[in-house]
Formats: sequence, C-alpha cells, structure tokens
Amino acid sequence: MQQMDQHPRPAKRWSVGRLAATALAAGALSAAMATMAPGIAGAQMSTTATTISTTKDGKLGTILVAGSTPVYTLKSKKTCAGACLTARPPVLLPQGMTAATAGAGVDASKLGTMTGDGGSLQITYGGKPLFWSSKDRGSGKPRGVGSDKFGKWALVVTKAGASSNSGGGGSNPGTGGVSF
Repeated sequence: MQQMDQHPRPAKRWSVGRLAATALAAGALSAAMATMAPGIAGAQMSTTATTISTTKDGKLGTILVAGSTPVYTLKSKKTCAGACLTARPPVLLPQGMTAATAGAGVDASKLGTMTGDGGSLQITYGGKPLFWSSKDRGSGKPRGVGSDKFGKWALVVTKAGASSNSGGGGSNPGTGGVSF
C-alpha cells in the first residue's frame, strides 16, 4: 500500500511582479476585445475603423457603417468635445493609417480625415466628421438619431429609403438622416 504524504503542499505564492504582469495582460485583452467587438453587448464602443461601408435600413435606406455599427454626423454648429466624446466617440483611424478604405456602396472621393486630439485622424464623409453613438452598443440598429444635450445628430444616408423624401445633401426630419 502506498503511503500518503502527510504534509500538504504550500499554497502557491504570487510575487508582486507576477500579479502586475497578469493584471496588465488581462487589461490588454479587455482593451483588444473592446476595440474588435463594438457590436457585442457589454463591450465598449470601438474607437477605430479602417473601412466605411453601407448597409440597408428598411426605413432610412442605405446608411454608412463602420463595421456593423451605424455612423453619425453632427448637424448642429456645435463641436463634440469632453463628455460628448464619451456619448459620441469619433470614428478614428488606427495609429499609423492615413486613409480609410471605401467599402461596398461608399463613394471613395467623399472619404477623408481631419486631425483630432493628440494628432489622431478622424474619418470624415463629405467633409463632415463621423461619430458612433453609445446608444447603438450591441444593437446593430441606429438608435442615436435626434437631439441630445450635445447637439442634433443624423445618420449618413447614401441612398434614401421608401419612407425618406430627402434630396441630395439635404436632411430629412422624418428619419434624422443626412443624404449625400
């Protein structure tokens, strides 16, 4: 018969360095997931995009998206700064990139950039800066149209839907979209 060890193994001790490395790795993973997964419920809104494309919305028509998340423009003459940038994160290019890629249905000649805080490049369409809405987290549907304390917001509509009656470059108060 085999004799059992009478002395339990000592608990594994974690050094301060090992704890710090584990915490940093967990934080990096969390940040990477937030950047890669803007449509997952509970994930933070992405801050970067490389491609702007279109998707069809039954009421609005063809709208611009970054990934699968709708993008918006600020219709009022205000600028988005401070707390506004938390509710309406700017659509930024990843560091090192200088231009966004035009996906399906996007007029590449209308894509551009403007310099934001810290030298980051914010993607523009038709000269207007693009933003996400924190209301769209996890939904994949546009929920950020209309007015809030930061201004009036509109989706970018590239082709009006059946219920939309806006002309090129105008706005449609019924849908909250801006046509390009």
